[in-house]
Amino acid sequence: MNFGFIIYIIGWLLNVQGGFLLVPCIVAMIYGEKSGFAFFVSAIISFILGIICTRKKPQNRSFYAKEGFITVALGWIVFSISGALPFIISGEIPDIFNALFETISGYTTTGATILSDVESLSKSLLFWRSFTHWIGGMGVLVFILSILPLAGGNNMHLMRAESPGPSVGKLVPRVRSTAMILYGIYAALTVLECILLLLGGMSAFDAINTSLATAGTGGFGIRNTSMAEYSVYIQNVVAVFMVLFGVNFSIYFLLLVRKPKDALKSEELRTYLGIILISTVVIGFNIRDSFSSIWTAFQQAFFQVGSIITTTGFSTVDFNMWPSLSKSILVILMFIGACAGSTGGGIKVSRIIISWKNLRNEISSFVHPKRIQVIRLEEKKVGSEVLRSVNVYLVLYVLIFAASVLLISLENGSFETNFTAVAATLNNIGPGLDGVGPMENFGTFSAFSKCVFMFDMLAGRLELVPMIILFSPWVWRNKK
Repeated sequence: MNFGFIIYIIGWLLNVQGGFLLVPCIVAMIYGEKSGFAFFVSAIISFILGIICTRKKPQNRSFYAKEGFITVALGWIVFSISGALPFIISGEIPDIFNALFETISGYTTTGATILSDVESLSKSLLFWRSFTHWIGGMGVLVFILSILPLAGGNNMHLMRAESPGPSVGKLVPRVRSTAMILYGIYAALTVLECILLLLGGMSAFDAINTSLATAGTGGFGIRNTSMAEYSVYIQNVVAVFMVLFGVNFSIYFLLLVRKPKDALKSEELRTYLGIILISTVVIGFNIRDSFSSIWTAFQQAFFQVGSIITTTGFSTVDFNMWPSLSKSILVILMFIGACAGSTGGGIKVSRIIISWKNLRNEISSFVHPKRIQVIRLEEKKVGSEVLRSVNVYLVLYVLIFAASVLLISLENGSFETNFTAVAATLNNIGPGLDGVGPMENFGTFSAFSKCVFMFDMLAGRLELVPMIILFSPWVWRNKK
């Protein structure tokens, strides 16, 4: 285990975090808020620790997959702790567990909150919550890789450990160039959404925060009613961009290099859009009596379907009051999630497709045992390594989910609350049903339950494996 190099990379994470923490200082200056001091102090602390960790460049630059997983898991934990400092120092969220919960929820783009009155926060802290979504959406290490060649030819180990999906590949030969392309597309879509929101009459502060939260598919609102107070135009713009940020970013790369036919051939994209369309139609008809017109019902259904499947978590209505069929569909969408290679969470559409084809082949083999059957995705053969990773992921997912529900149940909350609370955090969605519905929050849970949720949020964002490896004793005993 190359501890020296792991500490060196985490040091650079802290240096970058220091730079991020200075951004809300500008917001505090604009609005004349004293909370800017909390961000300045937090930035200084991050810089000092970062400089200490990076003052000596390690000679041993050997970096393998194990180090990649450990670095990513530790990096996200350190990033979350330093990101929670402004909440604590400012006194606006003085409790350590609550501050850490809110920060982890931001970076993992979950959007679950412990706050009952979001509007009571200062403008700079509201901005910081949304900004953490944008930082965590594409990935902390991906950002670092786009600006610093830290691990040389081993950068791919970091990107694979952090990026969502069953497999991660390069868009171009160099990993650093791939990271820069991803962030370029990410930033461009964010700016485009912000412009469209401004054209719809949204204030600059609201538009910037909403765009940052939508881009990271996070869903931290700056109003207590989330998106309910805004116009239908603004809600529709946000809904469309939630869906767009749930698409695999390699699709946008293909469009950029003028290969639209290859982009439209994506089986995952077609399945993703098909699920959204069918769910919207079914829910729209199911809730039509709750709205003044069928078109309003469809508009609200589309918004909530887009919000849940992309794991953004914005809400325009209290869907906890919808009929059982609609709520059941939304819960299913929580587990499906967005596309691999997007900023969304959940199991991912590509894993669902691969698992379905694998199941179909296994059943078929009972009837035709000698037939050679090949699983293909995007017209490419799915290798045994990808199949194994999908199977391992699903087993880990079920085990973590079951264990989390059991642990949360110690508080004797309702089953609907406990089940959807774990689903909302492990899938990085935010709102669930009943006690954690869109009009409720996670503030009533104990510190122990919040720790379980924080682990789930980090595990869900990092695709489970890095967090499991981090807490596996055999990894630390094995020095090779």
